[in-house]
Amino acid sequence: MHIILVSDRLATARSITLTWRHLFIASAALFATVITLSSLFSYVTVRHAAEIRLPFLQDLVRAVNAEESQRSKDFVRENLNAMAVKLGEMQAQLMRLDTLGERLAGFAGVKSPDLKTLESRVPHQDGRGGPLINPSAMSSNELQRAVDALANQVEAKSDALSLIESQLLEDRIKNSRLPTSLPVNAQWNASNYGWRVDPFTGARAMHEGVDFVAETGTAINAAAAGVVITAERHPQYGNLIEIDHGKDLTTRYAHASRILVKAGQLVKRNQRIAEVGSTGRSTGPHLHFEVRVHGLPQNPDRFLRMAQAGKSKRQH
Repeated sequence: MHIILVSDRLATARSITLTWRHLFIASAALFATVITLSSLFSYVTVRHAAEIRLPFLQDLVRAVNAEESQRSKDFVRENLNAMAVKLGEMQAQLMRLDTLGERLAGFAGVKSPDLKTLESRVPHQDGRGGPLINPSAMSSNELQRAVDALANQVEAKSDALSLIESQLLEDRIKNSRLPTSLPVNAQWNASNYGWRVDPFTGARAMHEGVDFVAETGTAINAAAAGVVITAERHPQYGNLIEIDHGKDLTTRYAHASRILVKAGQLVKRNQRIAEVGSTGRSTGPHLHFEVRVHGLPQNPDRFLRMAQAGKSKRQH
C-alpha cells in the first residue's frame, strides 16, 4: 500500500509504503491499549465499590457468625442437660442395684468383709434431699467427673455381684453333692440309724443306715450328684450301688431288685439308678440307705430332714 503525502511545507510529495507487517503491529498496539484501559477502569470501579460496601459486609458476617455460635452453644447446652438427666436416672438405678446386691449377698452368705472391700471403692451414698432452689446446668467438666465416678461405681458393683454369683454357684455345686434328696418317695422310720435288735438273730446290732419300705419295683433315685463307684451283687447288701459325691462323701443303696447304672457312670441328683427289691440279707422289699464320710457311717437323718423340709416348703 502506498500513501502519498502532499503539503505546502514540503517541496515535493512524499510517498510512504505500508506493508502487512505495519498493519499487524498497529492493530496489536491498539488492542493492547484497549485492554489496558479496560482493566484500569475495572480496578478503580471495584476498589471504590469495596471501600463503600466493606463495613456493611463485615457487619453481615459478624451477625451470621454470632447467630451460628449461639445456635451451637444452645445445642451443646441441651445435650449436656439431657446427659445430666440420664446420669441421674443411672445413679438411681445403681442405688437400686446396690440394694438388690445386698439382699443377694445375704442369701448367698457372702462374708461382709469381702463385700465391703469391693464397696470401699465406691463413694458413700448418704441420704440427701431438700427444695430445689436456683438450679443451674452442669458444665462439661462436671458432667465428665460425674460420669467417671459412675463408671467406678458400676465397676465395683459388677465385681461385688460377680463375687455373689461365684458364691451362689459354689453353694449350688456343693449342695448338689450333698445327699439331701429322698432316694425313695417313702418314709424311712421302718428301721432307723443306730443300735437295734437284728431281725435275723435277735441280738443287739448296729444298723448303719435307714430303711425305706416300698413295693418291689419302686424307683430308687440318687440322693445327690456323683460318680458310681460300685454297682454289683453283695452277699449281705444284695444288689448294691455306691456313689461318690466328692470329698470322701459316699452313699449306698442296697437290696435293689434291679440296677440301672454302671460303675464309673456320672449320675445327677434325683436320677433313677435302681428299683426297690429284697435281695441280700433282707426280710422284705425295702431300700437300705447309708451315708458315709471317710468310709465311716453317718446318720442319714440329718441329710434327709433337709430333703423333707424342702419338700414341705414346695408343697406350701
